[in-house]
Amino acid sequence: MDLITTEKLKEIITHQSDWCVSLFMPAHRAGRETEQNPIRFKNLLGEAEERLLAKEIHPSKVDEMLKKPLRLLQERLFWQHQSDGLVLYLSEDVFYMFRLPVGFEEMVVVTDRFHVKPLLPILTSGGVFHILAISQNQIRLLEGTQFTIDEVDLEETPETLADSFPDDWPKQKFQFQSMVSSGGAGQAGKPHAHATGSDIKLRLKKWFRIVDKEVTKLLADTQTPLVLAGVDSLFPLYKEVNTYPYLAQEGIPGNPDTMKPEDLHPLAWSILEPKFNKEREASIEKYKQLTGTGLITSDVVEAVLAAHHGRIKMLFVSLGTQVWGRFDPENEEVHLHESAQPKDEDLLDFIAIQTLLKGGSVWAVAPEEVPGQALVAAVLRY
Repeated sequence: MDLITTEKLKEIITHQSDWCVSLFMPAHRAGRETEQNPIRFKNLLGEAEERLLAKEIHPSKVDEMLKKPLRLLQERLFWQHQSDGLVLYLSEDVFYMFRLPVGFEEMVVVTDRFHVKPLLPILTSGGVFHILAISQNQIRLLEGTQFTIDEVDLEETPETLADSFPDDWPKQKFQFQSMVSSGGAGQAGKPHAHATGSDIKLRLKKWFRIVDKEVTKLLADTQTPLVLAGVDSLFPLYKEVNTYPYLAQEGIPGNPDTMKPEDLHPLAWSILEPKFNKEREASIEKYKQLTGTGLITSDVVEAVLAAHHGRIKMLFVSLGTQVWGRFDPENEEVHLHESAQPKDEDLLDFIAIQTLLKGGSVWAVAPEEVPGQALVAAVLRY
């Protein structure tokens, strides 16, 4: 899968052009169904082309805009390595593409900004978590939601412990084995680390620092929980060098090399689900407690203005619905339309993204889960 960093998200959010194409589609990961992926993609590109031409953009300019995504249709390996959903952002001068663990509904949006609300389930509170599977043989970073899991590419991290010390590592092996300890009851069968070489722990910490640096860089500003998976003996060593502030205290014990992502997923979710549920329920209760104080709103226009000024501390926003309109920041005016007009944007999208960018918490949920079953429900800072 492809990781959307905070920096990349800001580029997407702030980009403006005469015409921006946002394309979302579900995808198949494996099996014969993967043959449907390029067909569906081609059809959606055809829809995007029709919409651009209908806006009287010159055909040569449309052809140039679609050149890069059309090339993907020829890349067989690309279509065999998909996640649950594919996102494409395209304008005259930019092209972004992400394979993500979200089963999107098919959608093509053409306006002067990119449409990002379908991404909210993996950007917002309770929407995503990560698993770091560590062993002497490999390091894997996985990104999961409640329903899906996928692997993130750790490009700059040595894949194995031996890769970090190529010159002399073969002389010093670090082995894990299950042993019966003589230290007392309750210790039988637990994994223990044995090594030749007095500096093995220093080498492990050095390796873990490399891993920690890469993981912290990738997850910067995401605030997503990170769960360790590995033999018990590695947990304290990794925690000693860890700098990522959202590392879960509880980990997944055992050798992760024998566990597929779909094996690790329910174990991590069982650790984090109570935390996610507690945070969401506390947010709902906070909203209810502030009724009548002037510190909450379910009005879209008021929420647009509050988001623009950074006043929203906590937001619930409805997924699968759009409120089309325009926000004029100079005159602080919000114009709502029953259907999308030229230069319109989804104002629910605007509210959520502005809240995220200005340090607020966002819960993107089904319409019936928004407090009061409104389109938005916001707790204000002032």
